[in-house]
Amino acid sequence: MVTFQTNIIDFHMHAFPDKIAQRTIATLQEISQTTPVTDGTIEQTILQLKRCHITAGVIMPIATKPAQQTNINNWAAQIQQQYSDLYCFGSVHPDAPNAIEELYRIKELHLKGVKLHPDYQHFNISEPRLFPIYETISKLGLPVLFHTGKDPVSPNHIHAPAVETAKVCDHFPDMIIIAAHLGGLMDYEQAEQHLVGKNLYLDTSMAKYCSPEQLKRIILNHGANHILFATDCPWGNGLEDISRLKALNLSKSDLDAIFYQNALQLLG
Repeated sequence: MVTFQTNIIDFHMHAFPDKIAQRTIATLQEISQTTPVTDGTIEQTILQLKRCHITAGVIMPIATKPAQQTNINNWAAQIQQQYSDLYCFGSVHPDAPNAIEELYRIKELHLKGVKLHPDYQHFNISEPRLFPIYETISKLGLPVLFHTGKDPVSPNHIHAPAVETAKVCDHFPDMIIIAAHLGGLMDYEQAEQHLVGKNLYLDTSMAKYCSPEQLKRIILNHGANHILFATDCPWGNGLEDISRLKALNLSKSDLDAIFYQNALQLLG
């Protein structure tokens, strides 16, 4: 039986405009072979938060094409203004000629950070062509969340392996990096070797693929003050993810940091 925290912030969720949510979820479900817990709409995302007794969520849009970034960020800003329990990151596409300018607009729109997905945006995390984007993100003080580790859309190539993520972390020490999926989805040994203890945040989304023993070791060795609770909704179930963390018998102070205190600090 789950006993609920007073405050929980899900730092990694996905939702889409109503007119494209159904077909987007259908496509992603086919790629991932995973059954979603929502239909991808904002309405069902908020219902999922309530079902799981989660206080607030952070939506992570992804500009999968250069032409999408402006509309995606406008939508994210609208959602953030409309719903008090949702925060939104923005996104830029590395191939967009105005990616740098759009980062400034993300800041002006008061979006909370930048989501980059190397697999869907077709780049390797340590490519020098990304450096101007990283430099601008650092300058603007925006957190950046990367998908790291494996992804079913590109099963034969890891675009953000832990060793390369560590290089980016070292090269841009002022950039606030969040490495999703504990630093490497289904590649946790590499994450432990190269990322644990680095100056970056790890989120707990898809931790169901990590053994409880390894999950607890990663949290304790990295430090709970740099771990963010996340579900990757609609691909993760909040109730299960809350139970998974509570079963590790972490201290209350560590759980509070993971469930909401670290998120509040990053969200300002």
